[in-house]
Amino acid sequence: MAELNRLQAAFKQSTYQLANHGTRNAGVLKQAFEDVADDVESDLYGSGQVIEEFQEKMAAFLGKETAVFFPSGTMAQQIALRIWCDDKGLKRVAYHPLSHLEIHEEDGLKELHGIESVYLTDPDRVVELKDVAELDEEVAAVLLELPQREIGGQLPSFETLEQISHYCRDNQIKLHLDGARLLEVTPYYEKSAAEICALFDSVYLSLYKGIGGIAGAILAGDEAFMKQSKVWKRRHGGDLISLYPYIISADYSFDERSGKMGQYFEAAKRVASLFNSCQDIVTLPEVPVSNMFHVHFSHPKEEIEPVIVELEQETGIGLTSYLKEIDSGSCYFEMSMGDRYAEIPADLVQQAFKRLDQKMKERFSE
Repeated sequence: MAELNRLQAAFKQSTYQLANHGTRNAGVLKQAFEDVADDVESDLYGSGQVIEEFQEKMAAFLGKETAVFFPSGTMAQQIALRIWCDDKGLKRVAYHPLSHLEIHEEDGLKELHGIESVYLTDPDRVVELKDVAELDEEVAAVLLELPQREIGGQLPSFETLEQISHYCRDNQIKLHLDGARLLEVTPYYEKSAAEICALFDSVYLSLYKGIGGIAGAILAGDEAFMKQSKVWKRRHGGDLISLYPYIISADYSFDERSGKMGQYFEAAKRVASLFNSCQDIVTLPEVPVSNMFHVHFSHPKEEIEPVIVELEQETGIGLTSYLKEIDSGSCYFEMSMGDRYAEIPADLVQQAFKRLDQKMKERFSE
């Protein structure tokens, strides 16, 4: 624990950080409100101009009839799957075993909604058509996460998405998109968000992950689906008296960063290449397919932490504030490229990775 604290401190004190958009602090909210008129009225329990205009904007962007703002993606996705299960009269859905619903939500789907989950594939690969077509049990819905975060942000091909979409529609299975990082995959697919969403019956988009808003999510679909979602949103306590700080921040961040996803994607490929040039370090995937990837070290966490601390202190460039243990002999962390990378002089980046490679060789070469 002491070493982890050192790592956090070294990262925080570094002059530059490779990933993300910047520190999440009050200044982010102040910046979003800087040009907002004082007389802009708050929304009230899910109604009002500020929330309705934003929802219409997001529905149009995603190519769906209607969109609803939710305080969290966890709430939005559980509700989406509940609606599809109720519509079919079958409380069973299928998704990747490392889905957010399965590993980060304390079994909310099961405990709150009584919905059974079926795993589509092995944990270490993306979902393919055969995984859906060869399901042993009937399901009401299939959830696909793009990109698949827990395996480094890997993606199926767009052709595979089309095949799965056609199969689900032919077999009366609803297809839901966990698009928390949907914007980030548009450069790789060379498709608009609406073109991707057209393959899905319902879509969730995070308003803080890729674009850097304060919090919140969008759920989008057809009129009938979204009407039901509003009822469930009220049941879940999601209709706070006002949500405008989140909405204004999300709108500002969307306008500021939704057009930069190609820039972040190219940065991810450059930085991943630099990591892969260092001894005993590999990225997953080797060539990123979005702005995110995982950095794997073939040595124990407790041996890698001091290397990174020293590097960050010497170079002033922060790689990460944490490491996660994979097993007794390896560890990793996640990188998501954003605005920060463009602020770092290119020569300093090169020097930092050259020094990282040197340190890995000094520490671990036999």
